[in-house]
Amino acid sequence: MAAFESVSVFCGSSPGTEPTFAAAARQLGSILAAQGIRLVYGGASVGLMGVVADAVLARGGHVSGVITESLSDHEIAHSGLDELFVVRTMHERKARMAELSDAVIMLPGGFGTYEEFTESVTWVQLGIHLKPHGILNVDGFFHGLLQFLSHATEMGFIRPAQLQGLHVSDDPNALLEAMAGL
Repeated sequence: MAAFESVSVFCGSSPGTEPTFAAAARQLGSILAAQGIRLVYGGASVGLMGVVADAVLARGGHVSGVITESLSDHEIAHSGLDELFVVRTMHERKARMAELSDAVIMLPGGFGTYEEFTESVTWVQLGIHLKPHGILNVDGFFHGLLQFLSHATEMGFIRPAQLQGLHVSDDPNALLEAMAGL
């Protein structure tokens, strides 16, 4: 039995330049489906977002997408999801994703990915929720970010316990186990 019923995944609406990014998204999606964990994500059919959703669906898993009206109008909404919530704003999107998930994972992506993930981590700091957070560090993609976070901790802007609360792995199975405290 899975430690979580659902996981929000924040990742790129682009596939990135390296095939390993899509391979990791596909692997994570397959594992989520195999463990009966519902994927909650941004609802798009493109980039790593589409890859992880398709992998969950291909294995018979459940996928909930949350997309804004403007993105849905651009025809990037995934049409094969179990459920798709269309909301007005990005703020509503993040709030709905938080309501629907028990944990949060970040894969490679750009500004939107970082913003969504760090807001959710900030909510832990503020006591809004206590969901575990994981970073899937595909081919060292997040090494620079992790160095920056360590530097910010050394400079007194992030408490050591907050940084230690982030689970980081390059292996999706190991990441899920660490997040579950196994």
